[in-house]
Amino acid sequence: MKTRIFVDAHVFDGEFQGSRTFIKENYLIIAKNSDIELFFGAYNLDNLKEEFQLIKNQENVHFIPFSSKNKFKRLLIDIPRFIKKYKIDYAHFQYVIPPIIACKYIVTIHDVLFLDFPKEFSLTYRLSKKFLFKHAAKKSHIITTVSEYSKQAIAKHFNINQDIITITPNGVSSRYFSKIEKEKSKLFISKKYHIQSFLLYISRFEPRKNQYNALKAFLDLKLYEKGYHLVLLGHKSSKVYDFDNLFQEQSQAIKEKIFISSEVDNNDLIHFYNAASLFIYPSKAEGFGIPPLEAGAMKTPVICSNATAMQDFRFFEQNHINTDDYILFKKTIEENLNNKRKDSDLNIISNTIKEKYSWEKSAQRLIDTIKNDLE
Repeated sequence: MKTRIFVDAHVFDGEFQGSRTFIKENYLIIAKNSDIELFFGAYNLDNLKEEFQLIKNQENVHFIPFSSKNKFKRLLIDIPRFIKKYKIDYAHFQYVIPPIIACKYIVTIHDVLFLDFPKEFSLTYRLSKKFLFKHAAKKSHIITTVSEYSKQAIAKHFNINQDIITITPNGVSSRYFSKIEKEKSKLFISKKYHIQSFLLYISRFEPRKNQYNALKAFLDLKLYEKGYHLVLLGHKSSKVYDFDNLFQEQSQAIKEKIFISSEVDNNDLIHFYNAASLFIYPSKAEGFGIPPLEAGAMKTPVICSNATAMQDFRFFEQNHINTDDYILFKKTIEENLNNKRKDSDLNIISNTIKEKYSWEKSAQRLIDTIKNDLE
């Protein structure tokens, strides 16, 4: 008899975030297991099916529409109804579970950064998320997270035994290891976006993501006079007043050297990664941090923060730094632009990432956890 898993995929109805990648990459692999039947729930099923087009026609994969985008209707009405109707064995959620336990729940809590770095989040956000995340951790049958850092933080803040938390680490999709010629990507970006040499940062805009330091370094080094653009890709999830004020202070000529967008599709994103002169990731705090790994996989030089979960990315070596140290951050950018990294060094980094961060390993760990629970 097949194990029936419901996946709350409402995150695909909103702006892009890491949990979307986590769900998509894991369940594209899990769907290959004929002993598992999957039920994905979302409001916009057309969008969801597009994301899962590789498996959308499989007999063991089903897409179920939520009645609305309202989170209360989803958690209180739709999901309990689906669990009963389709005789679900396990329901998998990101961060938050329904208040009523209708079957065995799996919750993936990617991070609790709002508790580790309270000044980076509003009081309302901290209070509401702490209650909801703690409830999920206490009531779920299976708890997973994406890094050792997050595992320890969840156990500490919610007073639970860390041995019951399974790490299902994020991975890097195989498409980022595709051998696209650098010159081809540079030509593509130049023709479509009129950008040649550029520094790249991909992340949602939030104070903790530290786009401010990226912009300040670009300005202080006067890279706009040296033929460089600064490319910042990501949604503005919250107000970033310091960044906005600094940007608005600049002349129109300098603003034209700063490209900001949240509308770049996956194909173009690959070319941005591949064509960048340098990828920078000065985030103050992450539960994991996928973008620097994707850039490294494509053999693009990366400067990455060594804080929180990113402390595991030691293979970036001299570019693995405390990016909160602004002088060091700025100096490291300058050194990387003046001294091109050897191809052999970039190859080693790419191969290390491929070996360590595999979605296949993550999906298998989740499958094994479920199987062990069934025994």
